[in-house]
Amino acid sequence: MLERTFVMVKPDGVQRGLVGEIISRFEKVGLKMVGMKLLHASEKQANDHYVLTDEWVEKVGNNTRDSLTKKGIECKETNEEIAKGIHDGLKSYLRENPVVAIVFEGFHAIDIGRKIVGPTESRTAPVGTIRGDYSLDSYDLSTDLKRAVRNVIHASGDKADAEKEIALWFGGEDIYDYEKHDWTVMVKHKK
Repeated sequence: MLERTFVMVKPDGVQRGLVGEIISRFEKVGLKMVGMKLLHASEKQANDHYVLTDEWVEKVGNNTRDSLTKKGIECKETNEEIAKGIHDGLKSYLRENPVVAIVFEGFHAIDIGRKIVGPTESRTAPVGTIRGDYSLDSYDLSTDLKRAVRNVIHASGDKADAEKEIALWFGGEDIYDYEKHDWTVMVKHKK
């Protein structure tokens, strides 16, 4: 149950001064920050963070095609061409300004982190989530403007992603272990 997750405040979140608010939300729920750094993403980090898997290519391609069809727009591009364009946009977005990379640790950290962040499309994200409260972007707007969705934050989707992303953005010496005193309240049990 005790696990680590990777969270990134994206360039739009840093530019808008939301870093403190975002960290606060994770800490208030009981997660412990064990690593944090402000940096410009390298080309390699941006490329390796957004991996073009076959599953992602199909999902993004089909979703984009469906969205365009609903607007009455014919899409002649293949899923690979669609995904490559979106991938390039995501990499560019990640590199346009500094990001804040954070590792949080805690009970159910990955699932809790995803709930705090909310779904990818801010327009449909519930109020109370970071994306729902701090972004109004949508897939439609990003398509019309030919840019990545600006949704303030990233959080690992599962344990494999968390491990990969933490290793990509942090070295072992960048992660700290310390006692978080409020955890004793959370794990207290009857004798």
